[in-house]
Amino acid sequence: MKIESVKEKLAHAVAKAEKVTGRNASLPILKCIFIEAQDNSLTIKATNLDLGIEIQIPVKVTEKGQVAAPGTILNGFLSNVGNEKSIILETIENNLHVSTSKNSTIIKSFSPEEFPSIPRIESPNGFNIASEDFIEGLRSVSYSSATSTIKPELSSVKIYPEGDSIVFVATDGFRLAEKKVRTKKGVDFPAILVPIKNVSEIIRIIDDIKAEISILIDKNQMAIMVDDLYLVSRTTEGNFPNYKAIFPKEFTSEVTILKQDLINSLKLSTIFTDTFNHVKLTVHSKEKQMEIISKNNEVGENSSLINATVKGDDLSLNFNFRYISDAFNSLKADSLTFMFSGTNTPLVIKVVNDDSFSYVVMPMNR
Repeated sequence: MKIESVKEKLAHAVAKAEKVTGRNASLPILKCIFIEAQDNSLTIKATNLDLGIEIQIPVKVTEKGQVAAPGTILNGFLSNVGNEKSIILETIENNLHVSTSKNSTIIKSFSPEEFPSIPRIESPNGFNIASEDFIEGLRSVSYSSATSTIKPELSSVKIYPEGDSIVFVATDGFRLAEKKVRTKKGVDFPAILVPIKNVSEIIRIIDDIKAEISILIDKNQMAIMVDDLYLVSRTTEGNFPNYKAIFPKEFTSEVTILKQDLINSLKLSTIFTDTFNHVKLTVHSKEKQMEIISKNNEVGENSSLINATVKGDDLSLNFNFRYISDAFNSLKADSLTFMFSGTNTPLVIKVVNDDSFSYVVMPMNR
């Protein structure tokens, strides 16, 4: 194999593929990026068996061929060769020789025949969506999924159609986030559960793409296609809980506050929280304020008052402050509404003038 490529295009493709390479010591081939030169294109592949990627870029092919080289080594070299315009890749004695006008290296390589195949999905099931909307849907809920894999359905993001929206939802049993992304027209596809460990990688890989992407769905797999990029993820088997049942039907108190005021108060509270990250939220209806109280017997205690628009009754509830603050990074709005249904009931957080997002947090017992 021998090819010449624009350095920027090659480095960009290799950097994406390297994110998918595996860390399995017993299968060293998974640490490799598979490279194949055919006609006037270079195909770059990587997989960790849960997630697979295939990228094609145009190159000048002098000699066709294949090679499998360690991803971190190749990516590290391409990331540090400076402002070179072109790169030459060539196989010499079954190893990969990489050279520029000023640099040359030989990377010990593996037999390309050992590289596992990446499944291709050809299914009528799926939908098209703007990449920015797909990423927003995932980011808006992914922090709510479980980190433990004891219940795989809870360590996943569920994606399903509902009317003219695509719904993203995740829960770990203590909090739940739901984001609805509207589509230009109604879509219909089978609901899928995407493993949370794949969600973070999917976001990293397509974060710089500003185009409509195609989502294809097959049994136990989901693929993302856009331009010359193909990304496939396994999906989770199992039944996601009937989460709609936990949404309160009525509310006794509603508190609308500025998000930044809440962030500032929670930052103060964290200094004095206990090992359970406990804070008490108290609604003062007449004073039109919400109070956040934290206490640690070894450190001290803190009370912060936030001016608010309050409807309904006074009440006090205990929460894990991290479960509340985790949602803020994905919320672009300036104002939030906290909706309470009484003692020992879930808190519902919504964005003012935006019904597409709902966040439910279960209270703590004291």
